[in-house]
Amino acid sequence: MGEEVINGNLESTNRVVDIYPLSNYVFESKQPLIDRDETLAERAQRMRANYASCGLRTRVEAVLLVELLKHPHLLLLQVKNSFFKLPGGRLRPGESEINGLKRKLSSKLSINEDGFDTEWEVGECLGKWWRPDFETLMYPYLPTRVRKPKECTKLFLVNLPITQKFSVPKNLKMLAVPLFQIHENTYGPVIAGVPQLLSRFSINFIEN
Repeated sequence: MGEEVINGNLESTNRVVDIYPLSNYVFESKQPLIDRDETLAERAQRMRANYASCGLRTRVEAVLLVELLKHPHLLLLQVKNSFFKLPGGRLRPGESEINGLKRKLSSKLSINEDGFDTEWEVGECLGKWWRPDFETLMYPYLPTRVRKPKECTKLFLVNLPITQKFSVPKNLKMLAVPLFQIHENTYGPVIAGVPQLLSRFSINFIEN
């Protein structure tokens, strides 16, 4: 069980992800991040300006898992008590996906923004989402009619150590949400797709 024959070879399809109890982690607050997009219109305007100067925008976001009550939970950031997002952000021109995600995680979740106090273990890319234009709608594939997409978002599995301290900006909330709630799409299509992306993994709960 959990193996298939590919080109005459056995290959495991049942990869394991170790996760640790939520109680192993410490959460504290730090100075708020500057929010440059007060409204959706402002965000669309900034995306247009970035696209005009740099072309396709690439975002990288982290899937962080913890255990609570014997269920896997996903760590999410809540913005202004209104919408939710995965930790991450936009890459700089020429920046690699792994280094960019580590930089973004440090700026949002570490005590020091340079990240020297945190070692992020970035794993494989779980999936991609595409934004065909400057509106909010995103697709888990690139529609054939779209020749010049405006944004690509890549989700990476980030393995947490046995314990870690998170420093969350005061204008954000960090929530641990059970995976069985996320597929209900309350959190938007990208986050709602995370449980399916994780379905090829086995979750291993590690006790204290």
